[in-house]
Amino acid sequence: MTNRFLLNRQDAKVLGVAAGAADMTGIDPLIIRLGFVAATLITGPIMILFYLLVGWLAPQR
Repeated sequence: MTNRFLLNRQDAKVLGVAAGAADMTGIDPLIIRLGFVAATLITGPIMILFYLLVGWLAPQR
């Protein structure tokens, strides 16, 4: 668990955002991914845009 968000491309399924969030929080990556899916179903394109921006702008581990 770290205090800084970094993309985790080694454990990534798509861009490494969920794996990076899991490393930062200490929560299982599957739970983070399910949360992303739920947020996408609720907000639609806003969450997809957020995910892509984080994947593009965040530093890599």
